[in-house]
Amino acid sequence: MSLTTPPVCVLDACVLMSGIVRPFLLRLADAGCLRPAWSPRIGEEWRRNATRIWQVEPQVLEQAWDDMQQQFPQALTPDPSQWESGLHYSDPKDWHVIAAARHIQDQLQQQSDTTDTLTWIITWNLKDFNRSELRRLGLRAMTPDMLMQALWPAHADAIIAALAQTPDDALTLGRTDTDLHAILKRERLFWLGGRLQP
Repeated sequence: MSLTTPPVCVLDACVLMSGIVRPFLLRLADAGCLRPAWSPRIGEEWRRNATRIWQVEPQVLEQAWDDMQQQFPQALTPDPSQWESGLHYSDPKDWHVIAAARHIQDQLQQQSDTTDTLTWIITWNLKDFNRSELRRLGLRAMTPDMLMQALWPAHADAIIAALAQTPDDALTLGRTDTDLHAILKRERLFWLGGRLQP
């Protein structure tokens, strides 16, 4: 796949949940490999689940969310609920994610200089997104590992550079195993791990 412009990637809450994958993708965004996007509801879902599952203090997550808005001011999509209209086959709980992608897609189509920009949904829950429904809308859902496969031909060096900080991310999370291959395996980035030298 040849990318002429960085794809817009709507990061689902399940992707933001990872203290490894989230900063890694944001570093790639900072390097110009992709354009991150999210909605207030995606952010709320992430912070709520992270507080419940990982026992992270709410104020820590609020600060992380605020930092993301500061770093990527164009990423936040206003309430896109009107774009849920017409959806039928994907999981209703994830219509709001598709709606965010549709809203972004509509904005891009109004900008003649970005008509070649692809809009992707980055999620671990592919089964919740009906592939045929997304295809009819000109959208695609993929896992973070599939995203790496799509970005690799044009951005291999940037991906490797972004990975250099991943062991430090693991230390920040209190993990003792900082072997990069082990980290990528744990994060289900199997394709990406296979591209790296042992």
